Amino acid sequence: MSYDPENIFAKILRAEIPSFKVYEDEDTYCFMDIMPRSDGHCLVIPKTPCRNILDASPAQLAACMATVNKVANACMKAFDADGITLQQYSEAAGGQEVFHLHFHILPRHEGVATRPPGKMGDMDQIKAHAEAIAAALAA
Repeated sequence: MSYDPENIFAKILRAEIPSFKVYEDEDTYCFMDIMPRSDGHCLVIPKTPCRNILDASPAQLAACMATVNKVANACMKAFDADGITLQQYSEAAGGQEVFHLHFHILPRHEGVATRPPGKMGDMDQIKAHAEAIAAALAA
């Protein structure tokens, strides 16, 4: 399987499609999921082409994990969360739908189930959640 440079996350990286940015560094980009399964659900992706964890380089994985760690801790603060669920899917049989490596960060609260997949969120609320995470990162 080869990397498709026309996937939606590649388009987000090229600013062809808008996103609610949470964090960015030289190697990674973090933005909000527009179909959030929890308040604060965001995604971390490498800025370089990579289909999924199966073809990721050690450098891409290390950069993503450093950002995941930073953003997950900010999510804990921003949402007074009890925990974090981290998800990564590789290939269609593994549940992957967008074929650019990405990690889902879902802030979680004890006893609160995640919302069902595939339901669009409220864009104003998603924007506010992005701002809350960014503020926690800046603090």
